[in-house]
Amino acid sequence: MAYLEAVSVGTIRPAPYGSLRRTAIDKRPVDGPVLVGLLGVAGDEIADTRHHGGADQAVYVYAREDYAHWEAELGRDLPAGSFGENLTTVGLDVQGARLGDRWGVGGCLFEVTGVRIPCATFAGFVDEPHWVRRFTEHGVPGAYLRVIEPGPVAAGDEIRVVETRPHDLTVGYAFRALTTDPDLLPALATEERLGARVREKLVRRGLIPGDGS
Repeated sequence: MAYLEAVSVGTIRPAPYGSLRRTAIDKRPVDGPVLVGLLGVAGDEIADTRHHGGADQAVYVYAREDYAHWEAELGRDLPAGSFGENLTTVGLDVQGARLGDRWGVGGCLFEVTGVRIPCATFAGFVDEPHWVRRFTEHGVPGAYLRVIEPGPVAAGDEIRVVETRPHDLTVGYAFRALTTDPDLLPALATEERLGARVREKLVRRGLIPGDGS
């Protein structure tokens, strides 16, 4: 059974890294049920609203199994929230999830919309050399989720895959398309449930029409 290891939130704090010099990437697990609304988890703050948050990036999820690689490479434990995720999962193939898939968790229904792209703030928070390059080369980014049905979630809640999209546009594929292999981008245009930031990149590349077209 797939389930939530933890639900984590963070507050905005000063930071010596990143362009804003403030961040809420430091997420910590919370006890008991937490309400998740259309814009994210109650009590979770976002400093860089230009690149993070919004309805299509309301929740960030990372798998406990995917932490195993980094724990071995970095030689340290990575507790839930170490990569700034809101939901840490166990038993769910986040990397192999397809864009547009839907998951039921607790009282919520989520939809996979995109992937996390590493930035200077993430690198500063993890505090490892050449982090953006290393994270990108490993190619396991975690996923952003849209909230279709708001409700409460809690650590221990079962994760139910309630809809799987009929294509092979996985989280791993999308990450490669958006980072190291742009030749893969045209295929993303076939999925209508993409997040807004992914759609904007496809519009800029002329792969899909813009709002006024």
